[in-house]
Amino acid sequence: MRKFLIYIVLAFATTAMAANISWAKDYESGMKLAKAQNKPVLFVVSRDTCKYCVILKDTTFKDKTVVKALDRDYVSIIAQVDEHDYIPKELYAPGLPTIWFLLPDGTPMFQPIMGMVKSKDFLEALATVKTEFDTLNKGVKTK
Repeated sequence: MRKFLIYIVLAFATTAMAANISWAKDYESGMKLAKAQNKPVLFVVSRDTCKYCVILKDTTFKDKTVVKALDRDYVSIIAQVDEHDYIPKELYAPGLPTIWFLLPDGTPMFQPIMGMVKSKDFLEALATVKTEFDTLNKGVKTK
């Protein structure tokens, strides 16, 4: 019985750890990584005391499918306003959370998404951004 409980605890811990986005250390290192890997950037401006920021982190950003897509296709960066993390002036937007999709040079691909986004809608946004990024990189493929 004891071995079974240990197995359950380890399995739960592994599952919980696996559902975490691999966030870049900071904006600068994340952008360098995006250039090196030629990937689009998810840049999130958040605050620990923001209700909808917390909901976004605890739901959408814990969804296994979202985590997998982000870790595979994006460089993810989060800037915490209350920790005075670096946020480029051109990416400032009133209201939190603010979700930007950037090219590896820091150019915004679209207007930001403001507020909490459910996993299903966020996955659709990720697919749209990835398609646009691939099109910009490779040109439109002809049939």
